[in-house]
Amino acid sequence: MKTILFTITLSLTSLIISAQDNSTTDDTLLEGTTITVNVPVSTDKGNVLFGLFTEENFMSATPVQGLEAEIKDGKATVTFTDVVPGTYAITLLHDLNGNKRMDYDANGMPTEMYGVSNNVMSMGPPMWSDAKFEVDGEPLTLDIRM
Repeated sequence: MKTILFTITLSLTSLIISAQDNSTTDDTLLEGTTITVNVPVSTDKGNVLFGLFTEENFMSATPVQGLEAEIKDGKATVTFTDVVPGTYAITLLHDLNGNKRMDYDANGMPTEMYGVSNNVMSMGPPMWSDAKFEVDGEPLTLDIRM
């Protein structure tokens, strides 16, 4: 009896494992699209930090993808790759001093320029509902202002 149960369990386990393996080796399921982001910058000093977020991690320290770009000829450009279709938002920061975080003055106002997808600038931190956009599988290019 133990041998029969063992054989059935082994067969089911093999079936489940092979089903999972087939889904992960299908290249069409692993590929995403690209999002290219262009940002005009008033000075070539520092770098621009970019974060791609979902609603679950919006405004957290850990984006889905984080990139950094040098500023050349008054512009910073990055391309997020392998972005699967869904709803996202992008935030960016002109990191003038290279400390990889936003700096604030004594009254809590940011001392470095920042931007958000959809170019919504309001008093206070950006809101997901204002910054979100859809990725449908086609390459996307966004121009974001600071």
